[in-house]
Amino acid sequence: MAEAAVNFLLKKLTSLLEDEVNQLKGIREEVMYIRDEFEHMKAFLRVADAKEETNLALKVWIRQVRDVAYDIEDVLDEYRVRLPHNCSNGFFASLQRSFSSLEHFNVRNQIASEIKGINSRISRIVEAYQRYRSTYQVMEQDLNSTGITLLDGQGDALLLEEADLVGIERPKQQLVEWLVTGKFESEVVSVVGMGGLGKTTLVKKVYDDVNVKTCFTIRAWATVSLSFKTEELLKDILQQLYKALRKRVPEEVDSKNYDQLLLKIKKILNDRKYLIVIDDVLGFDAWNAVRYALPNNYLGSRVLLTTRDSEVATTACTEFPGNIYNLNPLSREESRALFCKKIFKNDSCPPHLEKISDEIMGKCEGLPLAIVAVCSVLVTKEKNIDEWEMVRRGLGAELQENDKLKNLKKILSHSYYDLPYYLKSCLLYFSIFPEGLQIGQTRLIRLWIAEGFVEEKEGHTLEEVAEGYFKKLVNRSLIQVAETTSDGKVKTCRIHYLLREIIVSKARAQNFAAIAKEQNKSWPAVRRISVHNTLQNAHHSLVVPKLRSLMFWGVDSVNESSKLLFPSGHSRLLNVLHLQDASLKQFPKQVGSLFLLKYLSLRNTKLKNIPSSIRKLGYLETLDLKKTRVSKLPVDILELKRLRHLLVYRYEMLSNYNNHFKYGFKAMKRIGCLQSLQKLCFIESSQCGNHIMEELGLLRQLRRLGIIKFRTRDGKALCSSIEKLKNLRAFSLTAHKNEIIDMEHLTCPPQFLQRLYLSGHLQKLPKWISSLQGLVKLLLRRSRLTGDPLSPLHHLPNLVHLGFFQAFDGESLLFMAGGFQRLKFLGLSKLERLKRVAVEKGALPCLEKLVVEDCGLQQVPSGIENLTMLKLLVFQKMPSNFISSLHLCGGEDNWKDSHMPEVYFPDSEDGITDDV
Repeated sequence: MAEAAVNFLLKKLTSLLEDEVNQLKGIREEVMYIRDEFEHMKAFLRVADAKEETNLALKVWIRQVRDVAYDIEDVLDEYRVRLPHNCSNGFFASLQRSFSSLEHFNVRNQIASEIKGINSRISRIVEAYQRYRSTYQVMEQDLNSTGITLLDGQGDALLLEEADLVGIERPKQQLVEWLVTGKFESEVVSVVGMGGLGKTTLVKKVYDDVNVKTCFTIRAWATVSLSFKTEELLKDILQQLYKALRKRVPEEVDSKNYDQLLLKIKKILNDRKYLIVIDDVLGFDAWNAVRYALPNNYLGSRVLLTTRDSEVATTACTEFPGNIYNLNPLSREESRALFCKKIFKNDSCPPHLEKISDEIMGKCEGLPLAIVAVCSVLVTKEKNIDEWEMVRRGLGAELQENDKLKNLKKILSHSYYDLPYYLKSCLLYFSIFPEGLQIGQTRLIRLWIAEGFVEEKEGHTLEEVAEGYFKKLVNRSLIQVAETTSDGKVKTCRIHYLLREIIVSKARAQNFAAIAKEQNKSWPAVRRISVHNTLQNAHHSLVVPKLRSLMFWGVDSVNESSKLLFPSGHSRLLNVLHLQDASLKQFPKQVGSLFLLKYLSLRNTKLKNIPSSIRKLGYLETLDLKKTRVSKLPVDILELKRLRHLLVYRYEMLSNYNNHFKYGFKAMKRIGCLQSLQKLCFIESSQCGNHIMEELGLLRQLRRLGIIKFRTRDGKALCSSIEKLKNLRAFSLTAHKNEIIDMEHLTCPPQFLQRLYLSGHLQKLPKWISSLQGLVKLLLRRSRLTGDPLSPLHHLPNLVHLGFFQAFDGESLLFMAGGFQRLKFLGLSKLERLKRVAVEKGALPCLEKLVVEDCGLQQVPSGIENLTMLKLLVFQKMPSNFISSLHLCGGEDNWKDSHMPEVYFPDSEDGITDDV
């Protein structure tokens, strides 16, 4: 994490040298000295970060580097805060500028003095760095001499040896089948899952299976360490191959280089049917180290990988044909069986311990290693509720301190230490979220950007780069996807409970973040504080001089006069302020002084107005006013040139039907000057006229746009602007009352448009929709189309979600053969005149969910039995004679291959949303 702090600082120093050094006369050399020294230390930090847990002296040095980097960053940010801000014209403004010049002079001298004072600290740190660099080289030599096979990854296998019979037979049989059957071409089989799932144990059982042993002529097993060396890994494999051949290992093996080792291994394997296991492959380096030594000898040879990174598995199985097995956590029943086996020697759990046992197992979340490790703690306790409750309540502390859980902590921490510095920051950020919270991906990405974790990449937006970070953490089994949209987009995510406990501990130890939860304690150096639930007399906890982020979760007692908010004025360097769900009725006055604020969330508060002081937040990137009562923004908001996401809207449900009413805000006349906007939702156009629609065309960075209360007369102007929004990915348009949506003037729609929501009367489906090759989701509401709405859509290659709500006034819908090849969700709601739906053979081959609600259908769609991928049928508010037709038209006997989806008759709506 010191590397992350240093890299963040280097970006600020570079910016200072390029843009503002003329204002800091006399200290250019000092600033350059700081930058150069940290540049030299950066490469060493990359390795040192991974070794600090095992070297206390190194840990102290890393902490010193991190602290001085934070201090320099504080000095630079203080300078930005204390600089005179923009003044208006006129006599008084001129007088103010005179005073500001004097103030600027004083600030400049003070900052210069502080920077010079820090240099002596850096000199001492550099001297220590020089000493530890030579020490590190000795450490590396010692490490190389120890070999590779007994490092890091063995704890998993050894701990789980006794647990290997729980839930292992099915995956074992599948892996054995993949190894001993199939093509003669060499193949790779990959086992993927997070640390602690028992991948090593599973593969060891497969490796020792009698069918596997007799199938292969020669076998070898190599475990990759966190700090592996390529040559050592190859030497280990070569030594095992000689051993399998019952030959003495030649002495010259130790002196061979990489290329020589590759050739020697390949020579041995070339005419033999081999099985090579590469255990715990954390990244591409380990796979690339061995892949060229593995010949495709067309003898049915196999390579078996275990990895936490699904991207590594996918790459390996692309370069070699193969299969990927995703190892899942134990089920609830399997977890209970393992738990009882370890604690009660296969007896059932006593009734008085059942509840507490379930709660403890719930925290293990199906990780066999975690269950075994926690059982090793519980087995030493008395079998009473009080003793076990203390273990449950203090499991996080036990994980850090109890020697019986040391290996569990080591395995779970393994992936963290392998991360590059920028991903370490992103992962540690999960420590600020409350336990068990499902976190929205878009919110997480905006927060990462506001915190400065995301580095610029040419040709990509920061959001796109951050999404790449997110995918890497998912691929490495560190983030779990909790919820996806129907078109496959990640909606929410979470992390494993025990991994979160480790992350919380690391974040606190590194002054990265701390949680204030019903305690009264101060943290003088922490950068971020997250307040969970209700705090009593805890405002002292938030007195942190250099705080960068302040987040409240479920603290409804926070209001504009609360002492919890900005205590003693210690929060002026804030970048992030999260006040969601607070009892705010007025905009807090203190926010106007947070000049460096980048992210401000007032979501789900009672706020109605935004003051003109918002203009002072010149660095603001995200303003989240969703679910508030704000309906108008001050014109001053147009001064926020860095604003990227402007969310001002709320939903109100109208009835039990799948319908809601949206409220947005009245758009400002010159909204086109907000050139950095990427998301704008929802503007009300009914009182604005054509000039607002024309202004939208100036927002060339827009990815998501939502418009409500649209009038027919503005159609031509809107179409002209939409054609200019080349980056638009999602567009939602809702007509005002009975107005007609006229979008026929759009001749060249945005080619990257993925989600389209049209709510209002359509005389006909716009022709341009059929040209949207990238469209994945289409929702039509209240369209009242009379012509066939399917034929213009059936050929769209990427459409996976289609919803009609009062969208069609005809009597029949025909899904033609070959149409809708990728559609997974189809929703038909309030099509009152619809009598017949037919599905030709070859249509909708991927459909998984069909929702029919409040339609006039007399019978189940004909041809529905051909939908072999269908998993769920939902019928709601259908005519009384409709249900009986299910058995007559689409009954179980008519489904191919006896495939019968689940049929569901809910009492409530099946939500079709259009949140862009």
